[in-house]
Amino acid sequence: MLHTPTTLTTLLLAAALGLPAHAFPQNDGAAGQQDARANGHAHTRRTDPAAQQPTRAETLFYLTDSDDGFASFRDHLDAISIVGPQSFAVDSDGVVWGEVDPRVLRLAKRHDVHVMPLVVNTGFSQAQIHALLHNPTARARAISQMVELGRRNGFWGWQFDLEDIHLTDRDSLTAFYRQTAKALRDAGMKLSIAVVPWDGRVGSTRWHRYMRADWREAYDVAALAKAGDFISLMTYSQHNAGTPPGPVAGLPWMRANLRYTLAQGVPPDRISLGVPTYSEHWQPGYQPGAAGTGGLHPTAREVSYARAMSFLSRYGVEPQWLDKQGVHYAFWEHDGAFEYVFLEDRRSFAAKLDLMREKRLRGISVWVLGDEDPATWHVVHQELDVVH
Repeated sequence: MLHTPTTLTTLLLAAALGLPAHAFPQNDGAAGQQDARANGHAHTRRTDPAAQQPTRAETLFYLTDSDDGFASFRDHLDAISIVGPQSFAVDSDGVVWGEVDPRVLRLAKRHDVHVMPLVVNTGFSQAQIHALLHNPTARARAISQMVELGRRNGFWGWQFDLEDIHLTDRDSLTAFYRQTAKALRDAGMKLSIAVVPWDGRVGSTRWHRYMRADWREAYDVAALAKAGDFISLMTYSQHNAGTPPGPVAGLPWMRANLRYTLAQGVPPDRISLGVPTYSEHWQPGYQPGAAGTGGLHPTAREVSYARAMSFLSRYGVEPQWLDKQGVHYAFWEHDGAFEYVFLEDRRSFAAKLDLMREKRLRGISVWVLGDEDPATWHVVHQELDVVH
């Protein structure tokens, strides 16, 4: 039985966000009358005296192989402590391959920006990372190649971006990370790790079980923080293609994950808070395929701030601010079906900096250059004394 978005979807979304159903307007699709350009982006300075002075913080900005990303990096070097190009992969044999754009290396050296490339398990393959973790020869090969590549290119260090790891490989991951950290430290380099966050809750659905077993519980955050230099807590992707519409990184969810991480004994100065610049767009979808593998389903994709605002302009929608979640959202009807955007912009970015400041964390790890609201850079310069 099909339900219209104005009934079931609206009620579910309202419940998930802790709002009454009437918070979602039932009109022509405009999600409220607050104009983000007039109100949401007018970030108001806080009255807390501590907030009046820029906070000294380390800023790590991730970079993919995109023209927009490179342009953003080039134009905002003074606001970036560390650039993290997602440039390298490692396979089950321990072979590390990839390269950093030489333009990035030249600019970083000229402007005292540290280069800390990411090394990922290709396609976030669980089978591949399991094979690597249980092969001493492959692990040694990977470490040796990271040391050599780091020396050759003048990297400040590396960041592990190893994901979709089963909880049974938790100890093996920690041992590999500890082994790598020692080798890099001996070679004069740093090591950090991007961690899929967990708030410690077991959950009640198969989705919760899957996320816990296959994505979240493999990270012994206390041991990893002790072995390496810091962890980047990936407090984003709260909602995505596998969930109903919702914030990319709602403040209550971020707080819960951060609270649990700190409770495990991770020092605040070893935590870099994950902050998204991308927005998320949900729309109806259809996936053709063999019997039982295709069919109707909602789809979601990461979109830049510019792309999200283009949707709102095209469909005449004004976003509404969700104060508890610290984000703007909008929905509209398109050919009889509703679409949703949860927007990351200057105002939501500033709210996340407040959380970083409140907990006295090391800094922020921002995914991703090129997707941001341009006004975000004003927030960085206004709020932070960037470490170089």
